[in-house]
Amino acid sequence: MTKLGDPQKTELEAAAFRRLLQHLRERTDVQNIDLMNLAGFCRNCLSNWYREAAMDSGLDVSKEQSREIVYGMPYEEWKRLHQNEANGDQKAAFERNKPVDH
Repeated sequence: MTKLGDPQKTELEAAAFRRLLQHLRERTDVQNIDLMNLAGFCRNCLSNWYREAAMDSGLDVSKEQSREIVYGMPYEEWKRLHQNEANGDQKAAFERNKPVDH
């Protein structure tokens, strides 16, 4: 196995993150509540983690900015275009499984 230096590791992690964002932008049929229920995170979590990383680096990134980075468009626009009302089963699963920080 190739030994990676920190710059290479960071570059590959960034590429994988960009690929994940692209995948989630293309899969608008996958609702955030389903991601939360199955994986324990959603697009909003990613945007929060992005914002926290920016703040840890001394950068002022707003919640709206971090969400636009993750969603590829303003969050309100994404919700209008792609978000469906959660059904009873989805809501019940979320209440059973939701992380403490949600």
